Amino acid sequence: MNAKILVVDDDQSHRTMLRAVLTAEGYQVQEADDGDTACRAVEQEVFDLVLMDLRMKRMDGDAAQKRMAAVSPETPVIIMTAYGSVRSAVESLKSGARDYLTKPIDVDELKILVAKTLDHHRLAEENRNLKERLGTRFDFSGILGSSPAMGELFETLGLVAPSEATVLIQGESGTGKELVAGAIHHNSPRAEHPFVKVNCAALPETLLESELFGHEKGAFTGASAPRKGRFLLAHQGTLFLDEIAEMTPATQAKILRVIQEREFEPVGGARTIRVDTRIISATNRDLETEIAAGRFREDLYFRLNVVTIKVPALRQRATDIPLLANSFLDRYVQKNRRHLKGFYPATMELLVRYSWPGNVRELENVIERAVILSTGEMIRPEDLPRSLQVNVGIDSADGPILASGRSLKDVEKEMILKTLADMDGNRTRAADVLGISRRTLQLKLKAYGIN
Repeated sequence: MNAKILVVDDDQSHRTMLRAVLTAEGYQVQEADDGDTACRAVEQEVFDLVLMDLRMKRMDGDAAQKRMAAVSPETPVIIMTAYGSVRSAVESLKSGARDYLTKPIDVDELKILVAKTLDHHRLAEENRNLKERLGTRFDFSGILGSSPAMGELFETLGLVAPSEATVLIQGESGTGKELVAGAIHHNSPRAEHPFVKVNCAALPETLLESELFGHEKGAFTGASAPRKGRFLLAHQGTLFLDEIAEMTPATQAKILRVIQEREFEPVGGARTIRVDTRIISATNRDLETEIAAGRFREDLYFRLNVVTIKVPALRQRATDIPLLANSFLDRYVQKNRRHLKGFYPATMELLVRYSWPGNVRELENVIERAVILSTGEMIRPEDLPRSLQVNVGIDSADGPILASGRSLKDVEKEMILKTLADMDGNRTRAADVLGISRRTLQLKLKAYGIN
């Protein structure tokens, strides 16, 4: 169904212009000539967006926006104001309005802002609905996504979090494995107790053992006082072992003993300490390959791998990129005290088409950089790193080359086949990433001679 927009303005000619523009874009448009009329409409109907003038006779836009927020807090409101009233519009933003436009209205800016606001609202609503299906006792608010891949992840988290199972999280670097581990802990019966993190790749073996098990005074040079280890600090809570594949075989053996016996000795000590600690581990490596190469203990793998959660790469959930990009934009606009209204459509297209080898972490860094370097009100394609612009449409290894002399049909075919390969032949996910229906993908593959 097309989005329903309420246009509020006491100027009949201006309302008529806005209706014409928005109707031509395919939206359903309803009008109100004042703030009080608009509030009654919002109380009686559900709107996807309210576009409202700031200065009106009976009830101005600021007062109406506050009243609407009490009735329908999720409905986004865009304020329209003359240049001389921008300060008042900013006050409306503080009261909950989503954004503002200055009069006279630039039609192209209007279209962009309306589309961006509706898209952000739709994705946020899908995300909320998806999480509500898991029950109100689960809070995965730090993890964003409404794609099918993330839907599967949320459902798995909802089942795993309340249990005492040892969990192995697998995924590429930058996908958010630590966020997933934190979500499991904070939605578990251990949530009131510590969530302790250790990066196994960041410390040499001797220091890692001391970090994990603690040490006694004089255990080694510099050990001037006894120190509690992370296992003890996480007693009755959760210990998150990140980059578990980086541990040496000797440390792996000691971890195995703690999991089996729930006890250990500090470095340089003889006393045995018993702990009740849930272990969640993570890696970006294939542990079965590591086992075959003799770098990881098979018995430890089976102990850690009671439940495996695979975090999808960002390229496998490209439909989540607009939601993530807008979330990072809001965060860094506020942090850097900038006023940016969003992304030009061409910019968002680049973001969606890029393969993101660094995953969500790389996307966040790109958005932060763009916020700092942008000189306009909207983020332009040229505000993105040059390497991203060059690589869009060109896979780092053997993707389609967007060069003159190639037909659009050839480029499309190569992109479709490459995406299908990246999704391991899963046609539903490939269609999702490409932004087309599964039936359209089937028809195109059939035209290529693939059944």
